[in-house]
Amino acid sequence: MTQNETGYFPRVIAYLRISTGTQDLNTQKLELHEYARRNDIKINDFIEVEISSRKSTKERKIDKLLENLQAGDLLLVSELSRLGRSVGQIIQIVDALIKIQVRLVAVKESIKINGKQNIQTKTMITMFGLFAEIERDLISERTKQGLSAARKNGKILGRPKGSGKSKLDEFKPEIEALLKNGSSKTFVAQFI
Repeated sequence: MTQNETGYFPRVIAYLRISTGTQDLNTQKLELHEYARRNDIKINDFIEVEISSRKSTKERKIDKLLENLQAGDLLLVSELSRLGRSVGQIIQIVDALIKIQVRLVAVKESIKINGKQNIQTKTMITMFGLFAEIERDLISERTKQGLSAARKNGKILGRPKGSGKSKLDEFKPEIEALLKNGSSKTFVAQFI
């Protein structure tokens, strides 16, 4: 990286976010490393977050990210949906990046924003954000249809009802005796 006119050396920051424990940050990290290698870029820092996009920008560390980025920095994301849940939210974040002259690359969508505000940038972000939102809606709809079909076919969904086997079953007589004699549940739990 070369020094800018203020004497600052721009950085490359990678932002990774997953919503659930079944998703994997390493997949996003691998994508971003591969992009950096292909484009001869060194990633200075990774910000990794495991939280739903429904949470606030503060909880998703977006606020802190925006505070720490400076003019000339490059923000890498695997896809726009990592930044926000809705088109409006994504546009607000990208607009904030442009105001502080931060460049953005969304790898999957091949979006490259040079940190400058223009009609082409606004149009591109709106379109790709809309596509991401439509994709999420389609996935949600397919999931709902799949659950509905499973219910119609007699599949019982969710946690099984009723009392199943417990590892405490073998201690049932002792537990009942202690409780009958006035011992608290906390006391019983400590010794069983």
